[in-house]
Amino acid sequence: MRVDLNCDMGESYGIWKLGRDEEVMPFVTSANIACGFHASDPHVMRKTVQLAKKHGVAVGAHTGFPDREGFGRRYIQVTKDELKDDVIYQVGALAGFLKANGMKLQHVKPHGAMYTVAVNDQELSEGIVEGIQEYDPELLLYAMPHSLTYKIAEKRGLPVVPEGFVELNYLPNGSLALERAKKAWDPDEVARRFVRLLKEGKVTTVTGQDIRVEVKSVCVHGDAPNTPEILKALESAMKREGIERTNIKELL
Repeated sequence: MRVDLNCDMGESYGIWKLGRDEEVMPFVTSANIACGFHASDPHVMRKTVQLAKKHGVAVGAHTGFPDREGFGRRYIQVTKDELKDDVIYQVGALAGFLKANGMKLQHVKPHGAMYTVAVNDQELSEGIVEGIQEYDPELLLYAMPHSLTYKIAEKRGLPVVPEGFVELNYLPNGSLALERAKKAWDPDEVARRFVRLLKEGKVTTVTGQDIRVEVKSVCVHGDAPNTPEILKALESAMKREGIERTNIKELL
């Protein structure tokens, strides 16, 4: 059994530091790097790209709404074309730093409210998919398998990665209960959820109902207070359960 572990990273800005990227990077296979809208700046982007290169981690653009004060977790009303342009702008910014460091962009993963609202929003989902396809139709899109975003990407021929979460709660419709600020989760509980998700393809929703969620990548958020401890618990669980961490392109 194999899985891609992805993490949201590079979310510091100026003298404001968020996350423990240096401790986290050795444990993941894909890094979603913020592109300057919800977090990050050019210097942080360069530093995070170089950190990913050092550890052999694939890089994706973590595109968000222009909302640094709310960390991209507040919904901003935009048209499909506005969102498409925002996605292209952010992807292009990160791609520049990758090119400067001899790397290529692997994927795009929307952040925060852009991700969770698009789950059930046709126009936002189309804006995300069209923006990626106009920039590079071979890029991967990370999305929840129950989402409109995933279905539209599949229909339009954009390669899409089914993604799951183990330190956020699920709603009965398969979407997420978004946290405005990430809390510390019990690493052992997260590891238990992780193993169940991979081995049984199930998660328990906030209502106590089990739903099926088949995934190839699992996300851990870099802005949680104890992300390195969570990833160490996942590493131990993977060794115990015979689960191998691997790059997503080997799973598609």
